[in-house]
Amino acid sequence: MAGSVPPKLLAVLTEEIGKNGPEGAILVCRDKAPQLAKAASDETGWSVRRVSLRNRNPRAVPDAWERAALEDFDRRAASGESATTLEKAEIVAEGGKQSYRYMRALPTQPLCLNCHGSPEQLTPAVIEKLKALYPDDKAVGYRPGDIRGAMTIRKPV
Repeated sequence: MAGSVPPKLLAVLTEEIGKNGPEGAILVCRDKAPQLAKAASDETGWSVRRVSLRNRNPRAVPDAWERAALEDFDRRAASGESATTLEKAEIVAEGGKQSYRYMRALPTQPLCLNCHGSPEQLTPAVIEKLKALYPDDKAVGYRPGDIRGAMTIRKPV
């Protein structure tokens, strides 16, 4: 389930970039990604979302458990582990109840660099759209394989 959203989103993004360029794909990430996560949540009963230490969307800020996992992913990747294999799962106590938590790293794909790469890589149209939609954007400067964030799921036990 955490693995089902990224491939669907990548397919939609590829199609949109072909039609309307990278600046058109920004709205896909903003609107379609949350819809895909909600559909996965509705279908499975799990809470599904994307988070990042350098978020673009203000709703993608990690909670304390997610932040610790993302920081651990960054340390492990810096030690040579492949970002494609990084994940964490555990049962945690939250507000007096137990929940199963799982996270899987989202490595930056070459396609992502159209909107998440270094400022020199971004087109003026992408820069303008990002500034308009995300004035507090922190999600640029990535290279292929960098951990851009993670899919996170949760369900009460």
